[in-house]
Amino acid sequence: MDLFIKNMVSSRCKIIVEFELRKAGLKCTSIDQGKVTVAGDVLPAQIQQVGVSLFKFGLVLMDNKKSILIEKIKQVIVDLVFHSEMRLKTNFSDYLSNKLNLDYTYLANTFSDVQGITIEQFLILNKIQLVKQLIRQDELSLTEISWKLHYSSVAHLSTQFKKVTGLTPSQFKDLAFQSHAPL
Repeated sequence: MDLFIKNMVSSRCKIIVEFELRKAGLKCTSIDQGKVTVAGDVLPAQIQQVGVSLFKFGLVLMDNKKSILIEKIKQVIVDLVFHSEMRLKTNFSDYLSNKLNLDYTYLANTFSDVQGITIEQFLILNKIQLVKQLIRQDELSLTEISWKLHYSSVAHLSTQFKKVTGLTPSQFKDLAFQSHAPL
């Protein structure tokens, strides 16, 4: 049986999920971010126990098909932006559609209906979040960041950055290093 878990974003989350499943008498056969496969019979009471336990850690056991699909879309985007250096050989809509084996129009409409923003906006927000992290780390130039995140140019990155944050990357960097506060 597959269980889908919202907010499962780190290896620490995986450890918590595995521990709570064991505590409920369930055997985990595979665990990925957002998805766990459990072996054998699973009783509704065990699912409820796991759900309550995970909620204490900010993790949510999902049973709604739309919510599960939204989390899958988000996970593909987060994995692509934060955990992959891969340059797409197709456009993003084809990539996502192939990854989830569903029509992109269906994915896009479902995502927009539930989240109130488009998949593209969510992708851009995640890319800008990573740009902010990389600027704060101060190890790469803006040109290198632009190249790393597959922007067509520094100007394109800067335009998107300003549209999302209200600041240019340079202004953001100046503020980040002046205040030493997270932005």
